[in-house]
Amino acid sequence: MDLTDRSSHTMLDELATRLHGELVRPGDAAYDEVRKVYNGMVDLHPVAIAECVDAADVVSCVDHARDHAVPLAVRGGGHNPSGLSVADGALVIDLRRLRQVAVEPSTRTVRVGGGCIWKDVDAATVEHGLVVPSGIASDTGVGGLTLGGGTGYHTRLLGLTIDSLLSAEVVLSDGSAVTASPSSHPDLFWALRGGGGNFGVVTSFEFRGHPVGEHGTIYAGPVFYELSEAAELFVWFRDRQPELPRDLNVWLGLVTVPGGDPFPPELWDRTMAVLVWCYDGPHDKVEVALAVTHEFGHPAMHAVLPMRFPDLNSMFDAIYPPGLQWYWRGDFFDEISDDAIAVHLHHASSPPSSRSTMHLYPIDGAAADVAPEATAFAYRGSSWNGVIVAVDDDPSRAPELAAWTKEYWAALHPTSTGGGYVNYLMDEPEDRVRASFGANYARLQEVKRAYDPDNLFHLNQNIPPT
Repeated sequence: MDLTDRSSHTMLDELATRLHGELVRPGDAAYDEVRKVYNGMVDLHPVAIAECVDAADVVSCVDHARDHAVPLAVRGGGHNPSGLSVADGALVIDLRRLRQVAVEPSTRTVRVGGGCIWKDVDAATVEHGLVVPSGIASDTGVGGLTLGGGTGYHTRLLGLTIDSLLSAEVVLSDGSAVTASPSSHPDLFWALRGGGGNFGVVTSFEFRGHPVGEHGTIYAGPVFYELSEAAELFVWFRDRQPELPRDLNVWLGLVTVPGGDPFPPELWDRTMAVLVWCYDGPHDKVEVALAVTHEFGHPAMHAVLPMRFPDLNSMFDAIYPPGLQWYWRGDFFDEISDDAIAVHLHHASSPPSSRSTMHLYPIDGAAADVAPEATAFAYRGSSWNGVIVAVDDDPSRAPELAAWTKEYWAALHPTSTGGGYVNYLMDEPEDRVRASFGANYARLQEVKRAYDPDNLFHLNQNIPPT
């Protein structure tokens, strides 16, 4: 849409009159603030941002974009580091005012607005002794994480986030609003569980909640090791982690320890290996369960403690506030080979910044109980979900961050399954997107043809309908 075209302004005026929320445009006082996204590398100028307050607003925006051939971007509540939730010249559907969470304790169901972050969900569910499986950061958006699959602290015990999804309210490309569930639009429901934002705008999710801990308490936290022990730790992790009981989750990272509490000063700003544990099992068995956290090496800091799940899920939020420069890449792995360990130690032991890191998350246990073709998430047969992240607060370092990530990923990728977690993709080529949907890509194209034949929803990790 041409911003200088008088008819374009008239069409936007007409859209503004139909919205219950606000339509923010260039020149408005709020424009530069609301067009910002979590990743500070992304600096784009949409034609307008619709701050939607209900599903009717979303319908109005979809109709406007379709009828006037305006590119359409959809922004949930969280990170979207690829920046595809905004675009130059696009109309942005901003869902961040859809932040309602309703918990029904008798049925353990949780209804979540499409603009929620996991902090909203955690705060509501913990009061009822429940949890919905999520990721590892509470400022992650519910919509993005769910539509990509959702791996996190409860993956081994409760499965992916999508395995707890009961239904979704979706606005389709023709402007209709439907409920997707196992009994209503089942093909759409299948595709939403791992197929990304290709099929419509989800205005609300309904999840199954699960009991968490005893009286809401779990045992969790990090255990840090000297970098000199990292090679042996990788070997221990690849051999030992798959043997652990499902109620004990652990992921491995190479990180730089932040300065300040609760970390001892002698560890500040040092690159170290870390295991981050989460035990969500019976408290009368906690001593036996957590014995394994003392099993390897010589921990420089052992901080596995009783806590509420929201405290664990928000542990890293302050380290990564909005507006930093982000670049990341990811892959799935069936094994952690000796060659892969050498790549990790070469690159991650000398990160370009103190916030740059590498994580390996397990996706076995309950997640692997579901067949790969049962949902659009195709890599349940893999063992680990890996991500390489370069982050800094200095915009001038953006090229360096991207270069380090790409070089690291290129060296590691030959040891992977070939596809990556959709939520870790940047703006990458079609063959990379295709590989990340794996064997489910062809069926996803069929669903795309049925529900979005003109590819209105293309600002995402796109699955073309043809």
